[in-house]
Amino acid sequence: MARRRSIVAMVTLAAIVLLTVTGLAVVADAVEENSAARGVPLPVIPRGQGENCVEDTDFMRRNHMTVLKHQRDETLLKGIRSKQHSLKECVSCHAVMGPDAIPVTAASPKHFCRSCHDYAAVNIDCFQCHASRPPLEVVVAGAGRE
Repeated sequence: MARRRSIVAMVTLAAIVLLTVTGLAVVADAVEENSAARGVPLPVIPRGQGENCVEDTDFMRRNHMTVLKHQRDETLLKGIRSKQHSLKECVSCHAVMGPDAIPVTAASPKHFCRSCHDYAAVNIDCFQCHASRPPLEVVVAGAGRE
């Protein structure tokens, strides 16, 4: 009886090792083949209107939520208003024009914020209170920008 348990335990261990090694090999092959998962479209990120962002692009992609929360706290709690990290300035610079030459709202999947947020399945709650597109006079004033 003890010998039978020992054989079963060894076969089970061998199966676990084989499955683990096979699984790691499959994952390694997938990563090597294409690091951005084949067949899954990456988000299309519209370019901002200005010369450059207020921060490095990689920094903003990873930390924009922290920057916006800090700006929110500075504004609401301390009364400090600045343009550098203002949501209004972000929305103005990153406005995506619709077919009618008017910026789309956050309801549109073409909206700058939605391009990544939809891809990452992250809710955007900023626009429950804030405007998701710049005022028309800002759009008209920036019409010369490409």
